[in-house]
Amino acid sequence: MRLHFITSETTEAAKARKRLIKKYGQTSRLEANVIIVLGGDGTMLHVVRDFMNTDKLIYGMNRGSVGFFMNEYEEDELPERIASARIEEIRPLRMLAESEKTDRIEALAINEVSLFRQSYQAAKIKISVDEKIRIEELICDGVMVATPAGSTAYNFSAQGPILPLTAPLMALTPVSPFRPRRWHGALLPNDVTVRFDLLESKKRPVNAAADNIEVKSVRSVIISSTTDVKGRILFNPNHSWDERILLEQFSY
Repeated sequence: MRLHFITSETTEAAKARKRLIKKYGQTSRLEANVIIVLGGDGTMLHVVRDFMNTDKLIYGMNRGSVGFFMNEYEEDELPERIASARIEEIRPLRMLAESEKTDRIEALAINEVSLFRQSYQAAKIKISVDEKIRIEELICDGVMVATPAGSTAYNFSAQGPILPLTAPLMALTPVSPFRPRRWHGALLPNDVTVRFDLLESKKRPVNAAADNIEVKSVRSVIISSTTDVKGRILFNPNHSWDERILLEQFSY
C-alpha cells in the first residue's frame, strides 16, 4: 500500500499530515495507489477532481468543519482501515457554460451545477430537458442540478430532496422561486440533458458554478451526467456513505 498525503491549508491538518508521514511514509503522487486527504469536503472535492480516471483510491479523514465525504480522523492502523473500507464510485456532472465574456467553458461537478443571480434583480431562466421546454420562464434567485452525492449539500439547504447514492437520478431544485410560485423542482433520470437559457441576461446577470468552478455572466448552461469519468472514494464500513444519507433523511 503506497500512500500519498494531501492536506488543506489549516494548521491542524498540516500537523496531522506531518505526524502521519513520519509514521507511514510519503510516496509520490504518481507512484501512490491510495491518496489520503486531510481536511474538509472542499479539499476532498479538489482532490477527487484531480484524480478522476486514475484508478487511485481516495481516503479522507476529517480535519475540517463539515466532512460529509470524510471518515473520522484516527492515526492508528491506517493501512488496515483502508484495506477494509468500501469503495464508492463518483460520476460527476458535466457543465457546458456559454458566457457573455468568454467562449464555452467545460467543468465537472461532483456535488451540483448551480446558477445564482449577480444583482438585486431576480433571474429569468428558461428550462429545457432533452431539448423540450419544461418551464418557459422561471423567476428566481437561482436554480441547480444536484447529484445524489451533492443532494445533502446546497440542494438540501434549498429544500431539495435527498437522494440515495445509488439512485439513477438528478435533483433539479430552484432557489427562492417567485414564479411559477408553486413549482418546487423535479427529480430527473440521470441520462437526460438539462439546459438553462438566461432571459434578459445582460439586464439580469447570472453566474454559474460547477462545485467551486465559477463562470460569470452566463447566457446558457447545459448539464449532463458523465459516463466516461469517475473517481473512487473509500469509506469505513461502519459509517458508509449510504448510511450517512439515510441518517440525513431521518434527522429532525
